[in-house]
Amino acid sequence: MNYKEERPWGTFENLLDTEYCKVKRIIIKPGQRPSYQMHYKRSEHWIVVSGKGLVTLDDNENTISYGQQVFIPTGSRHRIQNIGDDDLIFIEVQCGEYFGEDDIVRFEDDYKRE
Repeated sequence: MNYKEERPWGTFENLLDTEYCKVKRIIIKPGQRPSYQMHYKRSEHWIVVSGKGLVTLDDNENTISYGQQVFIPTGSRHRIQNIGDDDLIFIEVQCGEYFGEDDIVRFEDDYKRE
């Protein structure tokens, strides 16, 4: 079941994939960040288990670290950047009606992905 995928910013691993939710372990390398994005069909709940990050949620920035969490509502623009010297690791729980990787609308991307 565990599916792992490399990305330019780090990796993600699917821990659970059902019709009612998806759970991932996401690892972001120091200084890296995924795209500033949103989803039409799912919300996300992030729980940091290692490292320190800077969360951007609808243009508001806040730091987050071990044991802290953030909720990303459906339709909200979001991103997290690793601002520490070690890997940033968090668990992402997705809830909604669809969990495919094609439900991503990117607004900014450091790696020129569309």
